[in-house]
Amino acid sequence: MSLDKLEFAQRLETLLSSIYPREHIADLIREIFHLAEKWQYGAHKNSQWVDGNSVYLITYGDSIQHKDQKPLATLNQFARKHLRHIISDIHILPMFPYSSDDGFSVIDYRRVDEHLGGWSDLQQLSEQFSLMFDCVINHISRSSDWMQGYLQDEPYYKDYFIEANPELDYSRVVRPRALPLLSPFIKADGSQIYLWTTFSEDQVDINFKNPQVLLESIDVLLQYAASGGQSIRLDAIGYIWKEPGTACIHLPQTHNIIKVWRTLLDYILPGTRLITETNVPYDENISYFGHGDEAHMVYQFPLPPLTLHAFLRQDTRVLTQWAKGLSAEARYPHTTYFNFLASHDGIGLRPTETFLDDSDRLFMAQEVIRKQGRVSYKDNGDGTHSPYELNINYLSAITEPEDKNEQKANKFIAAQSVLLSIVGVPAIYYHSLLGSENDLEGMHQSGINRRINRQKLTLQELEFELASHNSLRALVFNGLSDLIAIRRAHSAFSPQSGQRVLELGHSLFALERYDPQQEDRISCVVNISDRRQPLTLELPGEDLISGKSFNGSMTLQPWQVVWIKH
Repeated sequence: MSLDKLEFAQRLETLLSSIYPREHIADLIREIFHLAEKWQYGAHKNSQWVDGNSVYLITYGDSIQHKDQKPLATLNQFARKHLRHIISDIHILPMFPYSSDDGFSVIDYRRVDEHLGGWSDLQQLSEQFSLMFDCVINHISRSSDWMQGYLQDEPYYKDYFIEANPELDYSRVVRPRALPLLSPFIKADGSQIYLWTTFSEDQVDINFKNPQVLLESIDVLLQYAASGGQSIRLDAIGYIWKEPGTACIHLPQTHNIIKVWRTLLDYILPGTRLITETNVPYDENISYFGHGDEAHMVYQFPLPPLTLHAFLRQDTRVLTQWAKGLSAEARYPHTTYFNFLASHDGIGLRPTETFLDDSDRLFMAQEVIRKQGRVSYKDNGDGTHSPYELNINYLSAITEPEDKNEQKANKFIAAQSVLLSIVGVPAIYYHSLLGSENDLEGMHQSGINRRINRQKLTLQELEFELASHNSLRALVFNGLSDLIAIRRAHSAFSPQSGQRVLELGHSLFALERYDPQQEDRISCVVNISDRRQPLTLELPGEDLISGKSFNGSMTLQPWQVVWIKH
């Protein structure tokens, strides 16, 4: 979006007028222009849109540790040695001072946690990789200056949070967790109040009805973008506006605030990418594309559970039918899907509501428990609870404990091939790239289900295992690196290239990616079963993975992947 100053101001006025009373608009626009002047010196080294070379790594700042070294420096060391030719962007999960939830209860949005390093470490990392930062703007830690100032009745923080009456009916509010919606707090004068806490009592929801809060969010976003955050993840963004008597999710004001942010970033720091994180059913999720004027990318939340379902059932029918529906929603300029299978969170089940029935979700939950994982539940508002999230390492979920390393690697790479071939930009969690399994000790010691997939790794042990060619880590890392190298060499895998889903039977997941301009056409087929499966395609070609010619038919081995270039 290219806007001159007048058009920029007019668009801001239109958007802000749909959110706030008219009397606030002039002051808001004036303050926004001050923030624009404050951060306009920032620029991205490469403001190009994502392409076939774009592959994100998702990691914590301290996921890889080395004695006597700040973790961000260790990450930089490891990434420069091992990731330069396979990863384009590194998503660093919340790297700020925090009080709980492994970083998602942020105490100070503007400082890097000193235990990780500093802004200079991020600058060094950005010399080789584009970076993605988290903006956890729905809520802030109860230990933050914002919250403490509010409890002390400091005028600056007046109306920064949402007071509510616990006696009222909140049954219509969508609840992501089975925890109280409101939490009690004591103010400096001794009075008790209840504040809105969607995710936990340590994560206090911010009140965007206060225009000053919007200005704070803009300042934070512009700082991130100016400090190397070419991509910015908007955490839990669907919940930022609360309106009594509604579900308090996906409200029009929420969408318009994102449009304000998008307009600002396109004008001040072009090339910045906004990614919305909304773990909800598919139609609600893709609504955050707007009309090409909201998110640049949306998290593809149905992909993890539907891929897992296909592999557990050894049946691709649901996954195939869902994939066939991925048509024109992401065809606005500079929009696409942010695809992933594993993340720091568990595998969300809400996005399956329009694709799987309760018996399928129960089956998946039982399989996860059988493999020593956990199931988290959400509050339905009527006294009942439903499975909300499967907490398990994705490799452990796909494989069986008794499988040999080679078989585990083959199954897991087969699943990852879906991620790497489907339309959009792939994002790989560090434990997936590095072939990790369940961290049962971390989960049990902490009592936190999600810790099963958040283990910290030591650099020395990691390097040793990657150098051991028959280790699970080496088999997975090398196998995925080879697939990524092939992907990056062919324009058919670009987010802008076409996709046609093929129906080749219940045991095969298949799609064709094609770039008509480059005459690049590739059929991607994976056998998701433990049995050999016949494959027949209309056109001959060459399997890019094995290097063998394909004459139109072949037999796929269990878990085998072929990418056939026609």
